[in-house]
Amino acid sequence: MGDRNRRRKGRTIRYFDYSLLAVMIFLVCFGLVMLYSGSSYESLTKFDDGMYYFKRQAMISLGSGVAMLIIAQIDYHFYAKPSILLYWAAMFMMALVRFTPLGIEAFGTKRWLRLPANQQIQPSEVMKVAVILFIPYLLCKMGDKINTGKGFKTIFWWGFIAAGGVFYLTDNLSTAIIVFGICFGLVFVVHKKTKPFVYMSAGAVTIVVTAAVICGRLLENSTDFRIRRVLAWLYPEKFADSGAFQTMQGFYAIGSGGFFGKGLGNGAQKMIIPEVQNDMILTVICEELGVFGAIMVLTLFGLLLYRLLFIAQNAPDLYGSLIVTGIFIHIGLQVILNVAVVLNVIPTTGITLPFISYGGTSILFLMSEIGIALGVSKKIKLEE
Repeated sequence: MGDRNRRRKGRTIRYFDYSLLAVMIFLVCFGLVMLYSGSSYESLTKFDDGMYYFKRQAMISLGSGVAMLIIAQIDYHFYAKPSILLYWAAMFMMALVRFTPLGIEAFGTKRWLRLPANQQIQPSEVMKVAVILFIPYLLCKMGDKINTGKGFKTIFWWGFIAAGGVFYLTDNLSTAIIVFGICFGLVFVVHKKTKPFVYMSAGAVTIVVTAAVICGRLLENSTDFRIRRVLAWLYPEKFADSGAFQTMQGFYAIGSGGFFGKGLGNGAQKMIIPEVQNDMILTVICEELGVFGAIMVLTLFGLLLYRLLFIAQNAPDLYGSLIVTGIFIHIGLQVILNVAVVLNVIPTTGITLPFISYGGTSILFLMSEIGIALGVSKKIKLEE
């Protein structure tokens, strides 16, 4: 009897993170509800169909969900060696955007690539996934050499090339920052020393803030759209009718919502804020569901990141752990930057709120990343 109990106690079971899957599904469903509420007026005005954005996002989300479940069945070690091909494929696709007629221009920038059947894709999103898969592979191959100056520089060069490609080829500074941030975070996790990263972060923030203030004072009449965004960030009241219009209307939406909001569908500022279904959808949440609703959404993101952290800590090997850590950094960075933009802590960037904002390419690759994380979770073995 005692031997049987010991055998039963020592048996290992396969793990699958259903909690991560449940939180993600809830976020996507909640995002569809808020997307319909926030975009129905603009959708009716542009396409004579109040459910245009909702139906399109729902179809893409459904297809992405199927892709996520398929990806979850793939052994994540399969991505290791081919990851460099994905890295250069993403670079090639971004080059097509800049140098060929396949690039689609919208809102003054060329960031989308035309596909058959009147579809389009944002190649910079592909680069995010490529970095998440490729940089961990390099770190695993390098081993303890990452703690040497040469190893440190090698990894950062790959990150600089990826971020530089995103910035130069698609004119997308915000995504370039996220791509380099993923690389920076992964190196920080495996490196033995902490101080160099603290100094680098502090120095970068100081330089950026100082440069922004100086540019704001010396280049007030500049026509460059990035300078105009910095000016609108520094002096929102002064540029309330132009560059800061979206930010100021977002403030009015947040303020009018109070703590519990006006009620789902009762927001008014969504009819005024341009492209509210994209990077400013959090203002719709705050106006209709109040600060309480925003706290609930951020709590859900906290749960999502906690589940990713659990998988990263219990992954069977370093490669799996670093992949999920990269996904954690990506989603965490994007949430922080989106909230910071809405609160005018940083200039407008165009970064969307993961799983909630409108965007087919974004939801496809975010759910693919969750599929990869679920694939890693399947390899975890726990004692019963």
